[in-house]
Amino acid sequence: MEITKKMGWKFRVGILLVLVSAVLYIINFAIFHDTHDLFFYISIDTAFVPIEVLLVVLVIEEAINEKEKKVMLEKLNMVIGVFFSEVGTDLLTDISKFDFESDKIRDKLLVNNMWTEKDFEEAEKIVKDYNYDLNIKGTDPKSLKFLEKTREFLMGKRKFLLALLENPNLLEHETFTDLLRAVFHLLEELEKREDIKKLPESDYKHLSIDTERAYSLIIFEWLQYMEHLMKNYPHLFSLAVRTNPFDPEAKVEIEE
Repeated sequence: MEITKKMGWKFRVGILLVLVSAVLYIINFAIFHDTHDLFFYISIDTAFVPIEVLLVVLVIEEAINEKEKKVMLEKLNMVIGVFFSEVGTDLLTDISKFDFESDKIRDKLLVNNMWTEKDFEEAEKIVKDYNYDLNIKGTDPKSLKFLEKTREFLMGKRKFLLALLENPNLLEHETFTDLLRAVFHLLEELEKREDIKKLPESDYKHLSIDTERAYSLIIFEWLQYMEHLMKNYPHLFSLAVRTNPFDPEAKVEIEE
């Protein structure tokens, strides 16, 4: 009994099918008494086994895996969508307003329904090559206000970010996992400072680098997500365009 439990249901089903096949061959022999034809068909069936294995393993199983992969990617895109709804879009909006050099890339991020794959590819390349420099300083009131607002915002999203990080399916999406780690790291850095207004300039420089890292990863993932919405969910894409954090004229209300 102990051995049977360890074998698993697939192995037990395999044994059952082999026994059924043996019984059918015995019945065939009992009825027709023809060993020549019986062994001939057994040899033909045995010869066809490698081809059946080929069909099952390389063709059918591959098709099943491809379908499962598509389902997994769809679920991941749903998670990414929730991230941007809860954290990503608001964080992008705040950082882009503080990024005084964002004018250099803003025109390339005004996504609309006329965009093609080539437009997204060009935008992603520009984002990768862009030199992020937020230049957070302790002597700048805007820098301090930005850090305080970002810390308060991310602390309010701690449980949400932890829940995403604990999702094992996200391991299939390397760039989004890197994004989450960068955002959570920024949260921890800000959270552990007792007084964000009284830090050495070297520490503000460190926070600048952490913010830039998260910022660059969010923009890149945002572009990929926008392309996904445009191709698959026009109604969600419409809302995303009307809330584009890089479009100063974006309005959620639809005007004629």
